[in-house]
Amino acid sequence: MPDLLQDFFIADIFDAALKDDEASMEHPLFTLRAGDKRVRTYERNGCKVTVKPGYDGCATIHDKDLWIYCVSQLVHAKNHGREIRPVVRFTAYDFLKVTNRETSGRAYERMGAMLSRLKGTVIETNIKTAGQRDRRGFGLIDSWHVIERDGNDRMVAVEVTLPNWLFRSIESMRVLTLSRDYFRIRKPLDRRIYELARKHCGDQPKWRVSLECIAPEKRQCSDLT
Repeated sequence: MPDLLQDFFIADIFDAALKDDEASMEHPLFTLRAGDKRVRTYERNGCKVTVKPGYDGCATIHDKDLWIYCVSQLVHAKNHGREIRPVVRFTAYDFLKVTNRETSGRAYERMGAMLSRLKGTVIETNIKTAGQRDRRGFGLIDSWHVIERDGNDRMVAVEVTLPNWLFRSIESMRVLTLSRDYFRIRKPLDRRIYELARKHCGDQPKWRVSLECIAPEKRQCSDLT
């Protein structure tokens, strides 16, 4: 019987379908370049997004794997009648395996850096979620901490608090299913193109977009070549 006083969600579903929130698929919240410390502003169709880096730079599209992992777990649980909460607890090893990462000691160190970037990056936006449009600022995660460490001082269990803006999207099911091969896409630009195509094309045989509409993506990529 579940503990009714438990104030966190345990992510323990290894084969959950990959899910992503629609807003972050459409709008460039995550940078394509590691170490990016620019303040980026994007406007389209009445939506404005300003991304401000933390000390370690902006969170990258590979850092977004944590969002996708948590969203996938919460949506699966919600679809099966489980109660969900914005505080998500998971094992570092499961996250690394599901997201197609190595499980070496270095991988755990990189995971710590990822959590720091997600916490440090601040988003200011008026994007509508769950039918509400309001201007707000938030970190890509509200907080994180390591629950346990093993004998080699590697993180074992991790707890993150998702921003209310994202959790609201999950509760209202403003999410889309991603290919199970998504985590095998390594190049940042390829990931972003997939996101845009999945969001706008869906099951249609083709999707047409002007270069003007994806100009923010092109500007991000100019430094990758």
